Amino acid sequence: MKKLLITIDGPAGAGKTSVSRALAERLGYRYIDTGALYRGVAYEVKRQGIDPENDVDLAALCSRLQLVFKQKANELRLYSGSTDITDRIRTPEISMLASAVSAKSLVRDYLLDVQKDIGRQKAAVFEGRDMGTVVFPAADVKFFLDASSQTRAQRRYQEIKSNSNQSLKQVEKDMQRRDRDDSTRSLAPLKPADDAIIIDSTDLSIQEVVDSMLSYIARRKG
Repeated sequence: MKKLLITIDGPAGAGKTSVSRALAERLGYRYIDTGALYRGVAYEVKRQGIDPENDVDLAALCSRLQLVFKQKANELRLYSGSTDITDRIRTPEISMLASAVSAKSLVRDYLLDVQKDIGRQKAAVFEGRDMGTVVFPAADVKFFLDASSQTRAQRRYQEIKSNSNQSLKQVEKDMQRRDRDDSTRSLAPLKPADDAIIIDSTDLSIQEVVDSMLSYIARRKG
């Protein structure tokens, strides 16, 4: 059976991670969380005390970074060198810093090569914000997953509340700011690819979204 390269883009809280993981599992594909790569860069920027606006220091960081996904049991973990940073990159501070560094062309160029190298074998579901528009414009199937801002904020709040003191109102405010930053930046703005299948997950369960995607994929394979 033909192996496909599938992209799922969309804003924070739309359900991309849960849906992408579930879809990859149903297909027997690899799941690649590309947002984790940007968070990995942001984490190292913070850990090493680098000014995210200093392009010289950022370029030096990228030249020595070794971000690698490793499968552990049923979970894909992100390592920076020999250190597992998966649980350290899921904080509000790293989220906002990741949005800032992702606007830097030198960071995007570095991670573009990393992502393309992973995608060469296909049989993968890539989750991100510009997978179908920039990284894999020739992907076999492209999805753009969205939801209402209130629904997305509630989902993100439930996801981080055990590790954060942020209120739901603060989460929604941060999300709106990140949406604005990501969608209006000149470099790889957040938007659906022209040929993307747009799915609104506001009133849908994860399983319903995955089933909808599988029906599109089945037609594409056919």
